[in-house]
Order: sequence, then C-alpha cells, then structure tokens
Amino acid sequence: QVQLVESGGGLVQPGGSLRLSCAASGRRFSISAMDWYRQAPGKQRELVAVITSDDSTNYSDAAKGRFTISRDNAKDTVYLQMNSLKPEDTAVYYCRLYTKLGEIAWGQGAQVTVSS
Repeated sequence: QVQLVESGGGLVQPGGSLRLSCAASGRRFSISAMDWYRQAPGKQRELVAVITSDDSTNYSDAAKGRFTISRDNAKDTVYLQMNSLKPEDTAVYYCRLYTKLGEIAWGQGAQVTVSS
C-alpha cells in the first residue's frame, strides 16, 4: 500500500517560513491529486492546498499568497512552502494522496507551531 511520510514541521517565529515535505512510497500507484489540510484544537479541519496530476493548484483563502504547493515526480514527493507564517497557522498539517483508482493515503501529520 501507499505510505506517506511527512517531515519539516517545527517551531517558527511569526513572519518566518517552513517547508513541509510528504514522500510517498510503497506499491505502484498513479496519482490523481495530493493535498494538504490542517487541524488545530477547537477548530474545524481545513483544506489549505491542492495539486492535481496536471499540476494545477488551488489554495484556501488563508493560504493564498503565502503558501505554495508543489511536487517532485521523480521523488514522489509533494511540498508545502509556507511563508509569512502567522500564529493562526499553528496546527497539525497532514498530506493526503488520491490515486486514479480512488484510493486515499494519509500522512502521519506534522506539527507546525508559529510563536514568538
């Protein structure tokens, strides 16, 4: 089965940047889309960025202009570059992969904390 391993989370000051990585491995698959969503205590789950197999992208209003989703097909990895981070960006960030056969895989989550 497809497995997703996330890395790059941590503590950053407001206005700083982080890059999250999500590496896919396991059985053969063809990707329909990959996305990033986040979950913070007391808040609803929020989808923040999506990239499709044709490399089109979409962002939440909160992420727009600050976050960039990209992929490296050779490494089967998707990235989320986060700039101008704000305290309200603090959350656990999860990557998710959708195959063209309708399968879904989830990353283990990466804690992002934005604080002075």
